[in-house]
Amino acid sequence: MSFPFTILLPLVFLILSPYFVSFTHSKVARLGISPTTRPTETVDASASTSDLKFFYYDQILDHFSFTPESYQTFQQRYAVDSKHWAGANASAPILAFLGEEAWLEVDLHDVGFFQDNGPRLKALCVYIEHRYYGMSMPFGSAKEALKNATTLGYLNAAQALADYAAILVHVKEKYSAKHSPIIVVGASYGGMLAAWFRLKYPHIALGALASSAPLLYFEDTRPKYGYYHVITNVFKETSERCYKTIRKSWREIDRVAAKSNGLLILSKKFRTCAPLSRSFDIKDFLDSIYAEAVQFNGNPGDWVATLCNAIDNPPNRKNYVLDRIFAGIVAYIGNQSCYDTDLFIQPSNDFIAWSWQACTLWSCSEIVMPIGHDKHDTMFQTAPFNMTSFIDDCKSSYGVFPRPHWVTTYFGIQDVRLTLRRFGSNIIFSNGLADPYSVGGVLEDVSDSIVAIKTLKGNLYTFSRSQHEEKGRSGMAGDAKRKRN
Repeated sequence: MSFPFTILLPLVFLILSPYFVSFTHSKVARLGISPTTRPTETVDASASTSDLKFFYYDQILDHFSFTPESYQTFQQRYAVDSKHWAGANASAPILAFLGEEAWLEVDLHDVGFFQDNGPRLKALCVYIEHRYYGMSMPFGSAKEALKNATTLGYLNAAQALADYAAILVHVKEKYSAKHSPIIVVGASYGGMLAAWFRLKYPHIALGALASSAPLLYFEDTRPKYGYYHVITNVFKETSERCYKTIRKSWREIDRVAAKSNGLLILSKKFRTCAPLSRSFDIKDFLDSIYAEAVQFNGNPGDWVATLCNAIDNPPNRKNYVLDRIFAGIVAYIGNQSCYDTDLFIQPSNDFIAWSWQACTLWSCSEIVMPIGHDKHDTMFQTAPFNMTSFIDDCKSSYGVFPRPHWVTTYFGIQDVRLTLRRFGSNIIFSNGLADPYSVGGVLEDVSDSIVAIKTLKGNLYTFSRSQHEEKGRSGMAGDAKRKRN
């Protein structure tokens, strides 16, 4: 029994709450569902819904070679919610969430699409944890799996997609669901995986929903305007005065830092927990705040508005530029005895894994997104992405070179319109135009069965309708203080 693609369209329009990716570090744009300030590594299964059952699958280490080492296995975690499933005899669909760079529990709280549509479609809902994240660690432990390039070399998108294929085939066998169609769903990096999975495994997935998936943010398909261009525009539209103050602040920081005791002055001015050793650290900290504020912005613009209101109207009516900037920090993070400039780059297993896999400070792998401050990103000092330096740093750190053209070669997205028209079908791309990553998303319908959905504020993705109606706004999972629509 086939599952007509037309049923996918109404599903997306039921998702009322926008979705943004999270951000770890300036020019280190992480792709994930939840903010990096969420303590994911302390979350356990008890935080998930009671209808979920957790399982472990004996996953092969390397799907693409036949060396003795490739046959090693590790325990890959997945969860199943069968509460509303109509059963195999009814050929009810399987909705499969493809995990991204986070613990599985983080995703479980944020996938309102399944909460809304699983019962309506009487679907079997499956959530799969990405290899090298959460509890799905090869080599027996995170310490071994993440220690160097030799073990990290098995962490890439192709291996992850093969993992998902193996588990989904296993699930269909386990539940005798041979004729149940599979729809894969993902967001951010997971959204990229969902689209790629449909292209690479069309015999397993009948369709895909890819939310906030920047498939075109690579060297060969780089957008004209980038990540920080959107951030600039959002601040400028929120408050012209705020935008101008932030723009002036970088030069003022440099001016103060140039004094004989300038770093000490800046440390006191911004109440840093540790004395600044360079002005870059405070500028990078501010950069990360502004980026996160846009990515997790509220309704209408709560996070950015909070920042800008404080910058425009600081306590005691202080007019000095840096006093205004500091007022924004206090309003955004809260009044603290001191502020940790490393807040957005705290080391964690997820951070280490993503740093290897994607375009981050120490990336040496395949998802190399050329994100920098270009001349049109006028709220920031110009500092374009430098591929030569990026490659040199990678070689120095890991002894291997990144492969910036591999994603476009392997997945064939240089001409996305032609690729999707010829080989892709039944894929929905949803993007919020206030999402900094939307510049690299698929924003146009490219065929009768490839649908692009855009919203002005955020992506149509995660939170459930009931949350939206009851609260009037949707909260990021596990983050009671910061909520957004």
